Amino acid sequence: MLSRIADSIYWMSRYLERAGDTARLMEINLLYLLEAEEDMSEGDKWRPLLSITSAETAFSGLYGEGQLTQGRVLQFMTAEKSNGNSIRTCLRLARENARIARDRISREMWEAINELWLNVDQQLKTPLHPLRASQFFSLVRSEVARFHGLTSTTMMRGEAFGFYRLGTFLEQADMTARILDVKYHLLLPDLNLVGSALDYYQWAALLKSLSGYEAFRRKYHAGFRPMDVVEFTIFEQEFPRSLAYTVKRMHRALADTGITGKQRSPIALERLEAMLAGNSAEQIFSTGLHEFLEEFLAAIAALNQAAQADFLDTHMEEP
Repeated sequence: MLSRIADSIYWMSRYLERAGDTARLMEINLLYLLEAEEDMSEGDKWRPLLSITSAETAFSGLYGEGQLTQGRVLQFMTAEKSNGNSIRTCLRLARENARIARDRISREMWEAINELWLNVDQQLKTPLHPLRASQFFSLVRSEVARFHGLTSTTMMRGEAFGFYRLGTFLEQADMTARILDVKYHLLLPDLNLVGSALDYYQWAALLKSLSGYEAFRRKYHAGFRPMDVVEFTIFEQEFPRSLAYTVKRMHRALADTGITGKQRSPIALERLEAMLAGNSAEQIFSTGLHEFLEEFLAAIAALNQAAQADFLDTHMEEP
């Protein structure tokens, strides 16, 4: 396979997954605001989203310091062309990478991503009003999920499918770690709120951001203990967005790409696996959750760099 095709499939899946994850975050945040404390400033309500996507500096550069409002965040996170992580930008780049890899993806995949891009591009020609924002985010989420379903049922198994899954699971792991790091510290309730309706809703919002609320409630019946939330989102092998689940699936995907154990990617992946093996929520709390997640995100970034370097080394340009 051409190295540029491998790279395009990898980034097609990452950008598409990022668009869906961002839509979910925005939708859940809008719902959370209905239950938020009245004395919370708009900055307090919306800054976490910018932190999760590492977009605070870019936002301030565009709008200025202290200009954080709901309308501006909606515009910045959905339609802003200068924001490399906006939904519009991610879908545009996903479609462009799909076009490059057109011969390696199915007709159904191409039609779905092309249709989604055209729909979103048309809707975002005018500013996204808060009253129609939830409907828009729901559309993006459902269409990204539909694309994954089409990929699962129509894409040939082989190297290309391995690159697609590697990109998807790496993006999911990255987003789970970011959400848990930022949201956990922001939502960790003070003693006056423990057991209150607001406390319940805040922890529910964190889990809903990861599409894990119902699964968590089925496993844990004693409310939302911080230790349980961390155990579930990091170590639960049956939860599709846990760090343990995504890292395990990355291992299989990497094998499918044809990248061998002597190259950079398997070594980088071993670092992630070692961080989870034999570890526990109790141990992570004792050494620092933020420190663990910061190291995990650095290892994810290292795996991304290693994988792209291996693409160029392994998949030589064909004449």
